[in-house]
Amino acid sequence: MSELVRNLDQIEAAITAACKRAGCRREEIELMAVSKTYSAERLAEAARLGLSLFGENRVQEWQGKRDAFLDLTTESATRPRVHLIGHLQSNKSARAVEIFDGVDSVDSLRLAERLNDAAAKLGKRLPVLIEVKLSSEETKAGLDPESNDARQLLERLPEFTNLKPEGLMTIAPFDVPEAETRACFQSLRKLRDEWSARHTKLGWEVLSMGMSGDFKLAIAEGATRIRIGTALFGKRPPTAEQLKQFPEDTGSEK
Repeated sequence: MSELVRNLDQIEAAITAACKRAGCRREEIELMAVSKTYSAERLAEAARLGLSLFGENRVQEWQGKRDAFLDLTTESATRPRVHLIGHLQSNKSARAVEIFDGVDSVDSLRLAERLNDAAAKLGKRLPVLIEVKLSSEETKAGLDPESNDARQLLERLPEFTNLKPEGLMTIAPFDVPEAETRACFQSLRKLRDEWSARHTKLGWEVLSMGMSGDFKLAIAEGATRIRIGTALFGKRPPTAEQLKQFPEDTGSEK
């Protein structure tokens, strides 16, 4: 049994148990395999095990391994979908629309406009999630839910006919007490409920929250999509930037 098979079995068991405790069905939770920094071959192995949704953080990284991944999965019964989950600079929006099946990190009206224009040129309707910042950590991206930017985005999104809004995404703060993590997930669910009542022309079925270390809490608080990377694929290989900075430390995860 390979490491990936063993890890997936353990994750599936944990998801099933979390669903039972939360009173929901396993089929209600979508597992996204966060595949940033892993090779196309590793992703293809995961696809052969039945995983059909992947998350990448960078446009350039996915562009570099996309063709190899698609070649390796041509015989799959269902073509795997790959979404961008990292922060997207608006000047890269056209390329992102071309190579990704969805963008889960929309955090400004300007970005939404550019994605819509790029999707229109390709005759594509692009699934998107609004990324909401619910943590005080400066490194976290996302839209301030109380901001004027958020109000404008929600009001204008129905005009963007080449975008398909599907819900919300957030990243909980790291290394905090369980109660703080739960509060973050509860806040996202509450926002979804409030915004869906006011903006009925938008889709709200997806709540993307929870990662390797906190997905059980996310399921308990209403997640419909969880993003699992390290727990599935194992310790991340170092990036090119890390190798330059730490040439003798090939296991760095900074």
